[in-house]
Amino acid sequence: MALDSNEYPDKSISKFESMLKTDDVYFFDAEDFEEIIHHYLNNGKISLGKKAIQIGLEQHPNSLELKLLQVEVLAFEDKFDAAEKLLDEIQNIDAHNEEIYIQRANIQSKQDNHQEAVNLLLEALHLTDDTFDIHSLLGMEYLFMDDYERAKTSFMKCVEFDDSDYSSLYNVVYCFEFLEDFDGAIHYLNDYLERNPYSEVAWHQLGKMYYAMDMFPEALTAFDFAVISDDTFIGAYFEKGKVLEKLGRYNEAIENYESTISMEDPTSHAFLRLGKCHEKLGNNDLAKYYYYHTVHEDPLLDKGWLAITDFHYRQKNYEKALYYINKAINIDGENPLYWKKAAKIYFAMNNLDEADFAYKQAVDLGNYELETWKNWSEVLKQIGDFDSSIQVLLQGLEFYPDSAILSYKLAGMHLKNKDIAEAKKALSEAMEMDLEKLQLFDEEFPEFSEVKWVKALVSKIKKTAK
Repeated sequence: MALDSNEYPDKSISKFESMLKTDDVYFFDAEDFEEIIHHYLNNGKISLGKKAIQIGLEQHPNSLELKLLQVEVLAFEDKFDAAEKLLDEIQNIDAHNEEIYIQRANIQSKQDNHQEAVNLLLEALHLTDDTFDIHSLLGMEYLFMDDYERAKTSFMKCVEFDDSDYSSLYNVVYCFEFLEDFDGAIHYLNDYLERNPYSEVAWHQLGKMYYAMDMFPEALTAFDFAVISDDTFIGAYFEKGKVLEKLGRYNEAIENYESTISMEDPTSHAFLRLGKCHEKLGNNDLAKYYYYHTVHEDPLLDKGWLAITDFHYRQKNYEKALYYINKAINIDGENPLYWKKAAKIYFAMNNLDEADFAYKQAVDLGNYELETWKNWSEVLKQIGDFDSSIQVLLQGLEFYPDSAILSYKLAGMHLKNKDIAEAKKALSEAMEMDLEKLQLFDEEFPEFSEVKWVKALVSKIKKTAK
């Protein structure tokens, strides 16, 4: 009698592997072979899966299920022509087998023909009442096509079939998020929780939606229910801590972050949040302790290095701030945020040449923030390299053409460079953008605010603006 693969799957696998080690040939039901093959494929043991298919088809040459598993392996190995040929053979025997269309859809999907895959899956839907897996596959195809509305609908159907299908529930919420329909997500999750009031996953997702909308009291309530539903749910404690931080309740936030550490191996993210909370409370020694642990736990976490650097920077301990940002740069010299931070430290230390170099590195690595252009031009201004300062501002204005801040600074730099025509042009444009920010020009370049033509231009623009 063949082993019942559902009751004794391990025995079927052990028996099969025993057979491979000997010259004996054991008989298995086709269903046993399916169980064995699924086991190997699910565990990434493709060669053993192929061996089981080969022996299975020798014992059961007419088994369509084993042939379909052979198709699956051929598709996995990108042997699409062979897979399609075998599917043609199967279809001649059983034209109404939905698995044929599912496998054809898989082949199309792997070749990035996602619309064709969708069409095949829709055909498969008409051939079976067991549509759960097909809706799940449709959802993934729609995601590949960036059709988040249809993807959402497909995953919703999966959740309708099985309330405990959290993978589909996550995908539904992901679609809502991508569509920036947070209200829709909240409504959907509340409906779901009406049916499943103890679903810690749904409460957790609901809390994240409220958090995204800055509805912190509501988010806190949702995370509380997530914890009540499962008091070992680390993600809920962590998110609850983040909400409590937003509400300024740092001691309570610390308790929640400490809960995550006590339940599982500490994470760099938990250490980082603990450091931030203690710094807010003025517990500087504890803040340093947790920041150090953050970078020790995960040396590649840029937020950790930036936090410990910022901590010393705020304390005006620039030597230590520089030490830690240089350690970060030695680990990941391609991180533009590290170079930007190094530039600010060098500037605070009046090491202008190094600040200039660091800002250049930050920009070369893709940091194009307005603050970067403004600060870099200031460094060059203080060095006395007015031409380069102007070039940096012009580059910055390519990214931020409506920035009055950069335009006023550019006007001042042209004046310092004795280029009156360009100064008039830049100053006019800056005032037309934002007349109220004229005080920035007066504060940074007081030596020019009383110049006759500057006063006349300001007066003219102000009259026009009335």
